Amino acid sequence: MTTMNSTKKLTPAVDWFVRFLKGIMVGIGFITPGLSGGVLAVVFGIYEPLIRFLGNLRHNFIRNVLYFFPVGIGGIIGMVAFAAVVDIAFTHNPALFTWLFIGFIAGTFPSLFKTSGSQGRNWGHWLVLAVFAVSTLSLMLWMETFRIIQLESNFINWVMSGALIGLGVVVPGMSPSNFLIYLGLYQPMAAGIRVFDLAVVIPLALGGIACILIFAKLVAFLFRKYYAFMYHFILGIVVGSTLAIIPADVTGWDIILSILLFIFGALCSYGLSKLDEKFEREDLFA
Repeated sequence: MTTMNSTKKLTPAVDWFVRFLKGIMVGIGFITPGLSGGVLAVVFGIYEPLIRFLGNLRHNFIRNVLYFFPVGIGGIIGMVAFAAVVDIAFTHNPALFTWLFIGFIAGTFPSLFKTSGSQGRNWGHWLVLAVFAVSTLSLMLWMETFRIIQLESNFINWVMSGALIGLGVVVPGMSPSNFLIYLGLYQPMAAGIRVFDLAVVIPLALGGIACILIFAKLVAFLFRKYYAFMYHFILGIVVGSTLAIIPADVTGWDIILSILLFIFGALCSYGLSKLDEKFEREDLFA
């Protein structure tokens, strides 16, 4: 990521806590139907440095591990502690919960758009953005027509589920939770994570780590060679996937609550993104 030209720096404690909060949000995104942990990693400024690190683990290994440690802790807490919350929220009022996360995404979009053009943009990049926004929206709407298939909860299927989650890290916009719902594995996974069932958690972790390590180097290479293209590709996916999850069944007082939650989420994430821009950060990836 581009290092900001500023003389100010966050204190170590505040910087650690900010990365921890970002990790929580990304973790929640991985277990929330319709959302994408990869997209949230992008909008919170975690995605590119994480991919660059995973694409070359030997480069500044200790410093990178220390940098991403609070992100990882937050991600685990987001997935485990909020598994029950997400389940309850989507059982009783999924629309309100979804509008909150749409607000989170919208609030960081200005910063993401600025970052995508930091090395210039041309009409071709605008075309890439538009094409992948429309394609992602169409794909996600088409996926909603699938009928649920009930797969058995076993080691192989949990490894496969972990690989889907890992793919959601590498490919922003892909919602692993949606695929797991279609395969009939989402509820068993959420229940297993909630009680920290090792028979579920271990194969999930194995599949996720393996998938990330396999594809991270390729994505890191693409970022080095085609920075603007990759960012506009991701921007298109962010736009398309966000449009696809907009609830269409909000009525009555829920409309006002949805607006308030959207504004709250947007203000929180916008403030977090401005904090990233305002203060200088050490470039771990030079």
